[in-house]
Amino acid sequence: MVDLDQNIRTLWEQHVFWTRLTINSIAGRLPDEKLTTERLLRNPKDFAALLEPLYGTAAAARFSQLFTDHLVIAAQLVKALQAGNTAEANELNKRWHANADALALFLSQINPYWSEQEWKRMLYEHLKLTAEEASTRLAGNYEQNIALSDQIESQALEMADMMTHGIIRQFPSAFH
Repeated sequence: MVDLDQNIRTLWEQHVFWTRLTINSIAGRLPDEKLTTERLLRNPKDFAALLEPLYGTAAAARFSQLFTDHLVIAAQLVKALQAGNTAEANELNKRWHANADALALFLSQINPYWSEQEWKRMLYEHLKLTAEEASTRLAGNYEQNIALSDQIESQALEMADMMTHGIIRQFPSAFH
């Protein structure tokens, strides 16, 4: 149980850490943007590797695809905001929320202890905070940007804990 908890928390920590670095690289037009984004896109595969022994190859691959889409849309959204393209940013934000809906539904379908509504609530909060993180970075409001990072980390760990508890409840014999 401790290993599962640590592994899931680490993956969520990496998710928000590399998301932050990718946002910063895009916003600052830094030369590490491609490499940072590539590292961020490893995160869904790492989650899939953790989920595969429990849920099988197909479910792990579906999670990986949905989570990759989440990250790609986020990067596109930051670039649209940076370019001042409000119409594209609004469309991407709709796609981002539709992806969160799909993730919440998928997770609730593979684990009866994961509520679709609870996942949706948490993912929407994650999107809100991440969008604010990008907006404050692009605006050069670094103090608020840093404060948001702390909130994002805390909220991500809530998702990690919910994920861990659901897995332990679904597979109790694997943890005793």
